Amino acid sequence: MMMKNLPLAIQIWLIFALLIIVVTVALLLIIPFSLDRFFINEIYANIENGQDTFQSGEIWQFPRNLPPIVNDEADQNIRTVRHLLFNNDKQIFPPNPLPRSVLENFIKIAQSQEMDLQRYQEVIRGNRMFYVIRRISSPTGNFYLLSYMWDSYRQNLVRTLFRQLSWVMGMVFVLSWIPAIILAQYLTKPLVFLEKHVSQIAKQNWEEPVVIQREDEIGRLAKSIDVLRNRLIRQNEIQQNSLQNISHALKTPVMVIRSYAQSILDGIFPKGNLEASVLVIDQEAERLQKRNRDLLYLTKLDVLNTINQSQDQYRLDELIIDVMNRFQVRRKDIKWITDLEDTNYSGDYEQWTVALENLLDNQVRYAHNTISISLKAQPNSQILIQVGNDGPPIEEKTMKTLFEKFHPGMKGEFGLGLSITARIIKLHGGTISVANQEKGVAFSILIPAQKS
Repeated sequence: MMMKNLPLAIQIWLIFALLIIVVTVALLLIIPFSLDRFFINEIYANIENGQDTFQSGEIWQFPRNLPPIVNDEADQNIRTVRHLLFNNDKQIFPPNPLPRSVLENFIKIAQSQEMDLQRYQEVIRGNRMFYVIRRISSPTGNFYLLSYMWDSYRQNLVRTLFRQLSWVMGMVFVLSWIPAIILAQYLTKPLVFLEKHVSQIAKQNWEEPVVIQREDEIGRLAKSIDVLRNRLIRQNEIQQNSLQNISHALKTPVMVIRSYAQSILDGIFPKGNLEASVLVIDQEAERLQKRNRDLLYLTKLDVLNTINQSQDQYRLDELIIDVMNRFQVRRKDIKWITDLEDTNYSGDYEQWTVALENLLDNQVRYAHNTISISLKAQPNSQILIQVGNDGPPIEEKTMKTLFEKFHPGMKGEFGLGLSITARIIKLHGGTISVANQEKGVAFSILIPAQKS
């Protein structure tokens, strides 16, 4: 846990240093074993080569042609192959300083040896001996050639190499910290740069673009942050405009309500009589109530992003007809064309009711004579809902922001209806789009048959 609180450069350096330590320790553990096996094989190879050289003489004519006696105990560190020759009668040539019991053990091993050549090792008086026994056939009978080397030379050589290797690895370990520090600073420098930019963005100082000339993950992160910066700038502009629009939109009904109420208190009826004047106040109050309801519902949808939604089972085609019937009363001059397949659906019934109400409210507002609604099953277990009207086309600029909060409409009006609809559809794993047709405008909703 403590390491996570350190600067990233220090973390990288510590990880790099730890990796070097692990590799160094592993090498110091593995290399001596590898050297040990290598030199043991070399010793046996030297012994066998010495036997080949020794055997090239007429050794069966012993005791002639035998090597001189050497003081074996006094000269164990010399890299020399020593030889003993003996026969089945236990005659040993030349005389050897090794204990008689050791020599008799060698004779016993040789006589029980199944192969003509075999490798052995033995610890004698605390020192390891590597030896090879070779069975030799000659005109005068079978002989056994025992050739050996002491382990002192190998041990000294391994220790020397190990000390040298340890010194080299220690120097590598110490000197590698310098490039590790440089590498850590190189890797963290762009991250420090991004950190400063993000902190400035958090303070709404987002005028300076985030640019890093890299194509790796850090470069892609910088591009994503710059995209976020631009979106925040745009959202801030939309928010400022929205606040102005909300203020302006609420100002009118509030002003009307207050002026009408004041006039009534003064005994003046702007609409000619009390009933008509109070009706205007009620209509403006209803507009305020709708604005407030939409804002509250949008906040509710934001909360639903973090919790589970209701999964009601119902007929989607029946819900569309039910909502459509409510709007037919408002515009009796409109012809409604429907093509709805029987569709069972699982989703939040209340949310889909609100979404369809807002969408059809938009259609009724702009339609001239006709509104069409279709509901059809699509491949890959999807459902397509299309709602269109024969009203005026949507401007290209308006179409790009049509589903955003407080989007101003073609008549200068604004609202949250389509934004709420888009948010509900997104919560159900679907998408909504709009396109101008040859005559009118068409909205398309594509949703999964069952919300995952």
